[in-house]
Amino acid sequence: MNDILPIILPILAVLVVLGALIPVLMKTRKNVKNYPGTRDANDPVQAPGAGTLVEDRAAPAPERTAPDAVELAGPETVEVPDNAAGLETVPVETPLPVAGRLTRLRERLVKSNNILGKGLLALLSADKIDENVWDEVEETLLLADLGTEPTMQLVDALRERVKVIGTRSPEHVKALLREELIKLVDPTMDRSLNVQRHADKPAVMMVVGVNGVGKTTTVGKLARVLVAEDKDVLLGAADTFRAAAAEQLATWGQRVGVPTVKSDIDGADPASVAYEAVKAGIDQEVDVVMIDTAGRLQNKVGLMDELSKVKRVIEKLAEVDEVLLVLDATTGQNGLNQARVFSEVVNITGIVLTKLDGTAKGGIVVAIQKSLGVPVKLIGLGEGADDLAPFDAEAFVDALLN
Repeated sequence: MNDILPIILPILAVLVVLGALIPVLMKTRKNVKNYPGTRDANDPVQAPGAGTLVEDRAAPAPERTAPDAVELAGPETVEVPDNAAGLETVPVETPLPVAGRLTRLRERLVKSNNILGKGLLALLSADKIDENVWDEVEETLLLADLGTEPTMQLVDALRERVKVIGTRSPEHVKALLREELIKLVDPTMDRSLNVQRHADKPAVMMVVGVNGVGKTTTVGKLARVLVAEDKDVLLGAADTFRAAAAEQLATWGQRVGVPTVKSDIDGADPASVAYEAVKAGIDQEVDVVMIDTAGRLQNKVGLMDELSKVKRVIEKLAEVDEVLLVLDATTGQNGLNQARVFSEVVNITGIVLTKLDGTAKGGIVVAIQKSLGVPVKLIGLGEGADDLAPFDAEAFVDALLN
């Protein structure tokens, strides 16, 4: 008997350990079925049966009552703290009204070192405007990323009008330049955002772009714009590959009382998260669902196909009303190449142009619109939370020339 005990005891110990692990393995298997991937060690604890989390809105300010948190795929909503200790609550901020944003952005652009407007005015106000001057005007426009065709169009129009009028007055030259630039920027384009709720479904917006242009920040800033317009907004964190992207988006949402739908599994299927976000928006009866997507290079076919898949999956539940492409204005003509490819994949409806205080690149506004027929709808001139505003053609040109 004593000889058998050393053999039996290890076997019994192994059976006990296996019995304890079976329920854990079964639960993990259930979760992976929904969102295949490896959990991050820093991820919050998951509620039973839940594969997607809805980060609650922060405590609402007295003047703004936040709707209840959305409940998804489980008996309870998982609340994810906005910091490691989970001891503080992010206060709900009151975003600036749109009119205030426009004034601030215009002032900032006027104060910038604007070589486009100032350079053209200096050249066209010279005592003698000969071929050398017109060559310099053309070079200035090209350096400002206006594009070859719009540059020639503007130069030809200015040459004709200056010749006919025969003026060298800075005031007259400035008026002529303003008129021609406004024509190029095209104030007739529809720059309104398609964010009106449908009869039974929210408006759905996707935000796309390459790596590093500031998509997540733009989504957060745009959420502030919509909240300032009394829209009920829900965010979807479909950027499941960049570390902390979902947490960053949720923090932006918390600051203005907007909930965020995200996966609790690292590397989850972005289309699944986008689907759950739209479903939550329908159930919650919000006005707008905004989907943040992962950055991707425009020359990577597999990644672009994945972006197309995200859009197709969303459209199983609701129409995608707006697809905004975020571009860094300092990238110049490379931004135009990005816009062409993204437009082919997901049918871009508008451009968000960030870092426009890099004034040498201001002409990209014209180049993109001329090439694609897609309007620049929003511009950003800084890192502040309210440094994003609707694009206004006349205000933009006036800022360039002042």
